[in-house]
Amino acid sequence: MFRHVRCVLFDLDGTLIDSAADLGLAADEMRVARGLPSLPTAAYRASAGSGARGMLGIAFGLTPEHADYAALREEFFDRYEQRMLRLTRPFDDVGELLDGLAQRQMAWGVVTNKSRRFTLPLAAAMPLFKGAAAIVCGDTTPHTKPHPAPLLEAMRQAGVAPGHCLYVGDDERDMQAGRAAGVPTVAACYGYLGAEADVRRWPADAWIHRPSDLLKLLQSD
Repeated sequence: MFRHVRCVLFDLDGTLIDSAADLGLAADEMRVARGLPSLPTAAYRASAGSGARGMLGIAFGLTPEHADYAALREEFFDRYEQRMLRLTRPFDDVGELLDGLAQRQMAWGVVTNKSRRFTLPLAAAMPLFKGAAAIVCGDTTPHTKPHPAPLLEAMRQAGVAPGHCLYVGDDERDMQAGRAAGVPTVAACYGYLGAEADVRRWPADAWIHRPSDLLKLLQSD
């Protein structure tokens, strides 16, 4: 299945980097500023992959339909922007994984729904992204995942066809986007899966429990 892979594309948050603490604390600062008790970082973690929607949902029980949501989202974005490099780190094994891809002469890139406002400063500040052949953000194309457009743009940037590409992510939308773009997918089971996630029901072609497991998957195929 993965024998012809020449490029691996990754989701960002929950797949390559662990940003849950910075995302959660940005929302928690908003709670505390309003006289509400602080919540533990663990309360936010499972929803970190949903960005502002997930964080504001945990912090205030709000959905995007609420009248106050838009203003709170902008405040969240400002607070997150101020602290997004404090605690965010690559997941364990990510360096080993990317080194292994380089040894196999495989290109790699990022396809995220996170906007350029946050993705590009993160990528500039973290040395591991210097080797990326493509970085596609949530506002790079007119569509976000699960639409295939971001993946197709990343493959264009990396100069690879769908038949030579693989996509790895920690959300069902990642699997749906990969399928729509015509590439096989791998579910990152160590990511921000959410309380209701049943990863074995996702339309994935394989599942990994730590980043370096992908190298074994590529080697064994």
